[in-house]
Amino acid sequence: MIKKHLTKILVTVIAVAAIFFFKACGGGGEEKVSLNVGGEDINAVIEDRDLTPEDVLAAVKTFLPTGKYDEYLLFASGGHSGQVLVIGVPSMRLLKVIGVFTPEPWQGWGFSKETKEILHAADYDGQELTWGDTHHPALSETDGDYDGQFLFINDKANARVAVIDLRDFETKQIIKNPLSLSDHGGTMVTPNTEWIIEGGQYGMPWSGEYASLDDYNEKYKGMVTFWKFDREKGRINTEESFAMELPPYWQDITDAGKLVSEGWVFQNSFNTELATGGIEEGNPPFEAGASQRDMDYLHVIHLKKAAELFKAGKTVKINGFNVLTLETSIKEGILYFIPEPKSPHGVDVSPDGNYIVVSGKLDPHATVYSFKKIKDAIDNGKIKEKDPYGVPILDYDAVLEAQVELGLGPLHTQFDPDGYAYTSLFLESAVARWALGGEWTKKNGKEPWKLVDKISIHYNVGHLVTAEGDNIHPDGKYLVSLNKWAIDRFTNVGPLLPQNFQLIDIGNTDGQMQRLYDMPIGIGEPHYAQMIKADKIKAWDVYPEIGWDPGTQSKSPYGVLAGEERVKRTGNTVEVWMSAVRSHYTPERVEVRKGDKVIWHITNVERAKDATHGFTVPGYNFNLSLEPGETQTVEFVADKQGVFPFYCTEFCSALHLEMAGYFLVKP
Repeated sequence: MIKKHLTKILVTVIAVAAIFFFKACGGGGEEKVSLNVGGEDINAVIEDRDLTPEDVLAAVKTFLPTGKYDEYLLFASGGHSGQVLVIGVPSMRLLKVIGVFTPEPWQGWGFSKETKEILHAADYDGQELTWGDTHHPALSETDGDYDGQFLFINDKANARVAVIDLRDFETKQIIKNPLSLSDHGGTMVTPNTEWIIEGGQYGMPWSGEYASLDDYNEKYKGMVTFWKFDREKGRINTEESFAMELPPYWQDITDAGKLVSEGWVFQNSFNTELATGGIEEGNPPFEAGASQRDMDYLHVIHLKKAAELFKAGKTVKINGFNVLTLETSIKEGILYFIPEPKSPHGVDVSPDGNYIVVSGKLDPHATVYSFKKIKDAIDNGKIKEKDPYGVPILDYDAVLEAQVELGLGPLHTQFDPDGYAYTSLFLESAVARWALGGEWTKKNGKEPWKLVDKISIHYNVGHLVTAEGDNIHPDGKYLVSLNKWAIDRFTNVGPLLPQNFQLIDIGNTDGQMQRLYDMPIGIGEPHYAQMIKADKIKAWDVYPEIGWDPGTQSKSPYGVLAGEERVKRTGNTVEVWMSAVRSHYTPERVEVRKGDKVIWHITNVERAKDATHGFTVPGYNFNLSLEPGETQTVEFVADKQGVFPFYCTEFCSALHLEMAGYFLVKP
């Protein structure tokens, strides 16, 4: 059946190609090559839409008939939405929006007692946080390859980190960094997910303390945090986590070493000028003050040794958190700087772990450092000088491997299995493909460190992602360009335009890259994504048992089976144990007195795939999503008297509208 279907597609493509070839050879006039499918002339569709052969090929490459699954899943940050987007590749179908830092009513995220406790565990200083700015998702890894078990994401706006379990695609833990108010360079992971790396961003006094900007050099600090991940529990262990104090430069993106460089971490920084702004007082604005020097500092951190120092008790407690002081890091030789082109953004470690690629936004080159040379410089004391805080600066020429001129505004780099790197060019609105050096070029006879080709995108690309392009075994094949501007790509929807994800075919490394698809993202400004082979993820169809609590991934003490439903009053508290099944709730009537506290447990007792039920009581501002087997709880005070029809919010059956009941609040 599949072969027959593929044959029909192939015949269609060949016929369409024949049409274009016939026209290109001067054919036409009154005669036309016709191809009818289901009574419709494909030639007419092609002419009506003014399609090129490349357009038709792109459509075939991305089309998936109903019931056919994508080869890859793309996990992208949802930007200001505070969520994570799950997108199929190559179809570019939006499959799910995972609720993370922001309440998400369709999934009931942030409305039930269980999800509220996870969402608000990381509120700041008593302030309920109802939005986030997600930036850098990271998939868990085993031996340097994605394993499909967990996903991590940071909230730049509030310095939070979240853990998502990919068995059910739901958030399980959110933690707040106790030292900083914002982060950016998270959440990259080490090759076996022992550590989740959260880089800082803007220099500031720790723990929200006040200090005048006049005292910036002395009282402001930079940082990077290493969160210890307990894979068995699927949670971050804060007691076994620690931070490193850094100079008050503005730390940025991080990446973990792999293979030969495993145990090391690389982190960009900018504003090594220590600019403090103040345009209103006649000072240079930040964008000028923080871009004066020709070089900033790539941070080189010996994480393995830093972890040993932490275990040996070399940290101090700051705001209750373990911190390696800058003095200790310098003394113990775990922190080094390397000059890097000004205003860098991306830092990316090659699949073999030996090359660290840095792109300075104001430099047209990709600058490549050799880890072997870095290690040699450290071991042999090739120190050029020290920064004002005493951090040793390695000799730039001693660690530099190559510079490849790519174009204007290079930002981020990803890799494929054939020895090519792909770098986004923000100012040029293009993606550059260039050849790495090392063993790959020797084996294949390619010229190393050379720009191969470019492809224009629309427009102003920030991050980009290739299939498994952060792994030691990248897949290549597809690239997605995360474009900041759309301008004229889509129908006008007002002054606020969507972002644009452009899918690019990079599978033919001897040919040119091809744009395949434009996908508008109208939910926020995504920043980064990772793409994993879909068959690596082993998501559940239904929860393992009836009465399952997704927050703990264990059986809930409040779950009920059919026949166990009940209502119990204890003083002024009414507790309800309810079941949901197609097409009714049990009980269907719940009566309380005004002022009573209501604790309402609802269990979906279905065992059929996709048999989801919802639950809401109008006027009380919540909605639950109950997947098969799930138990969730809502707690509220019945402060409004009257009659409130509750109902299932998920269209679940032919008698869905009849799946309802009455919540009665007596005066």
